[in-house]
Amino acid sequence: MAASRPSGPVASETAAARLLAVLWVVSVTTGPWGAAAGGGEESLKCEDLRVGQYICKDPKINDATQEPVNCTNYTAHVPCFPAPNITCKDSGGNETHFTGNEIGFLKPISCRNVNGYSYKVAVALSLFLGWLGADRFYLGYPALGLLKFCTVGFCGIGSLIDFILISMQIVGPSDGSSYIIDYYGTRLTRLSITNETFRKTQLYP
Repeated sequence: MAASRPSGPVASETAAARLLAVLWVVSVTTGPWGAAAGGGEESLKCEDLRVGQYICKDPKINDATQEPVNCTNYTAHVPCFPAPNITCKDSGGNETHFTGNEIGFLKPISCRNVNGYSYKVAVALSLFLGWLGADRFYLGYPALGLLKFCTVGFCGIGSLIDFILISMQIVGPSDGSSYIIDYYGTRLTRLSITNETFRKTQLYP
């Protein structure tokens, strides 16, 4: 006589057990254990360490420009030290077991292009000599400076507007550079939207 096939709850449990077994095999062969069995997992790069697994030094600031000393093309680099007992590949591609005193990688930070225009000087000129156009002459706008000089700061209205614009850093040097401002002082950061900016999907009713 043919053996009877399990039915009902017994069959469901058997199918579920087989499915779990298959999923376990797949996870072992494709997961981290599978990578270890296939020859070992590739070492992590130090640049890919998570926050808290390394510490970076503060940049060295140039007293004249108030920007990092190695600022080039709006980018500077600071040395970062992986935490003790962290093993990763350093910037040279060498796998190293760190003790907390070795440099693991150089982290890029943003910096600004300055060309000798002081924010404090510009604000002071705008406040006290703005009606003579001294602020515009200083920032490299001779035509507007001469016009303000001949009209006594557009009867004071232009001087007030320029003072507000310069104080809010909306008007800057004519060459497109940034003001020299204390590195740890108050600065305005302009936000812009690019193709890399995350755009949240709008849901309409």
